[in-house]
Amino acid sequence: MFSLDQENISTSPASTKGPVKYGELIVLGCNGALPSGDKGRRKSRFALCRRNKSNGVKPSTVHSSCTPQAAKAVSNKEQHSISYTLSRAQTVVVEYTHDSDTDMFQIGRSTETPIDFVVTDTLPGGQNQADGQTAQSTISRFACRIICQRNPPYSARIYAAGFDSSKNIFLGEKAAKWRMQDGQMDGLTTNGVLVMHPRHGFSQGSRPGVWREMSVCGNVFTLRETRSSQQRGKMVDSECNELVDGSLVDLCGSTLLWRTAAGLAHTPTVKHLEALRQELNAGRPQCPVGLNTLAFPSLRRKDAVPDEKQPWAYLRCGHVHGYHGWGGRRDPAVGAERQERECPMCRTRGPYKPLWLGCEAGFYVDAEPPTHAFVPCGHVCSGATAAYWSQIPLPHGTHAFHAACPFCIQPLGGEAGCVRLIFQSPLD
Repeated sequence: MFSLDQENISTSPASTKGPVKYGELIVLGCNGALPSGDKGRRKSRFALCRRNKSNGVKPSTVHSSCTPQAAKAVSNKEQHSISYTLSRAQTVVVEYTHDSDTDMFQIGRSTETPIDFVVTDTLPGGQNQADGQTAQSTISRFACRIICQRNPPYSARIYAAGFDSSKNIFLGEKAAKWRMQDGQMDGLTTNGVLVMHPRHGFSQGSRPGVWREMSVCGNVFTLRETRSSQQRGKMVDSECNELVDGSLVDLCGSTLLWRTAAGLAHTPTVKHLEALRQELNAGRPQCPVGLNTLAFPSLRRKDAVPDEKQPWAYLRCGHVHGYHGWGGRRDPAVGAERQERECPMCRTRGPYKPLWLGCEAGFYVDAEPPTHAFVPCGHVCSGATAAYWSQIPLPHGTHAFHAACPFCIQPLGGEAGCVRLIFQSPLD
């Protein structure tokens, strides 16, 4: 279930042990793998590595009218181009030429060959839309592209929109587009590509940054009033489209976390998370009522049906118990999933949920033991990791934002979004 390259990340992107790794994209809401399993280009994480032969492109000739040269650039399947339709009578075509210094990677919903990483809508609870539902998706078929420098420092820059099978990008009449002061064209995609760079890196001291929108040419803008508004935000000259460790990329239906190779070198591995699980179980935490020993299940059993030793917790106070069926006064006006129970230790009422360890190591900001749980899903991770994600506003719908558990993307509740767990040690 967990690939070896997740375990053996070298401390230097330029390591001679294998191809240079620029970084990895990890889908939020996938706790180590897609619910239906990782298959081909559709998976929970995607490594961007230096290609054997560069395939990057850069803008070159601009055709300002419907000339034969412009028509030829669009119809030539060996020529990358971006077409900006200003009106029925005028289309500006920008030719792109090969750039031997960069590699290009494309992300989107389409399963066509140009897409390197196929992304589908992620639903709360760690579920993905079924194949038959993708027609309703708000993710663009060719959502964005990332251009990586083939030489140190291996910078990665993100741009809205990707080239299709004919190596074209078409921005129609309804798409937001404009001519810049230098005469070049630029534009935004229908639902946009939003990016948030964390402040102070991706570590215990990280703080959320500000969400921005990336244009087709890689310029940075403040957010539109609504996701698909034709009126662009204000250009932010002081910021750029270069991804940093911990950058979040939202494609309107799925959010991706960018981790650099250097950042991943300081991230706990799945083996480390397994060792922390075994250490936690070795402490033989007990249910304070039934006095039976509790144990977190194997990481490979993540989010499965709880077993008899599964730890459960009252997520308002944090007291950890084994499962018991009493202590709840059923409220007929509230659904079964939202029923609250009374903790027998402190009489606090709140959600009563099974605890599951967060298995996606790339979401952790440190390698400390799992001590906190997200509310109300019950995913467990280190305190710093829980605190970080609890303060990150993730895009939701066309104009809303809310914090969510990175392991299942379920919106967080409670005052802090997470709770410190209180385990009882064995009495002997």
